[in-house]
Amino acid sequence: MLGRFVEVVPLARVHAADLFVAAARPDIWRHMPIRGFSDLSAVERWIDAALHAAQNEREEPFAIVDRASGKAIGSTRYLDVRCEERALEIGWTWLAGPFQRTSANTESKYLLLRQAFEERDVLRVAFFTDAQNGRSRAALVRLGATYEGTLRSHRARAANGFSRDSAAYSIIAPEWPALRTRLESKLRRHAVRP
Repeated sequence: MLGRFVEVVPLARVHAADLFVAAARPDIWRHMPIRGFSDLSAVERWIDAALHAAQNEREEPFAIVDRASGKAIGSTRYLDVRCEERALEIGWTWLAGPFQRTSANTESKYLLLRQAFEERDVLRVAFFTDAQNGRSRAALVRLGATYEGTLRSHRARAANGFSRDSAAYSIIAPEWPALRTRLESKLRRHAVRP
């Protein structure tokens, strides 16, 4: 999925070194089920686990690649892919610190949404984020997703053993045409760099 600022490509081990550098800031992992990567082999194991999870065709992991540098700057996934129900989730999204709150995040989500609604013909795209993650929640609202409520003890945080409450958001097919126009206009006005 090629955009102006980023390319969203299937995740592979070739991205490990770039992702290790991109993942250096601890605050990236505050609301994630892991606490980052201690070394390059940890990134490789994480990639291997993501690719293993993709074998059941219910997940599809991607690297987010900065077009200017050619380096992977983060990752995202389609999760809970339910072809028979024409629904999926976008999640596990993280970006290197300098690319947070830039067009890199907006465009990667736009590319995933465009593929979901226009190529896969889904009816619904869901997003779940830690209910305490204000930045992520604000980003989903800016994206155009609708808040649907909070699911209590929805997901476990593997890194610390506690469960998390998840704020649920979605975009549905009838909303996509207007949202696409708005996101394309926004991306034309902004640059990826902070």
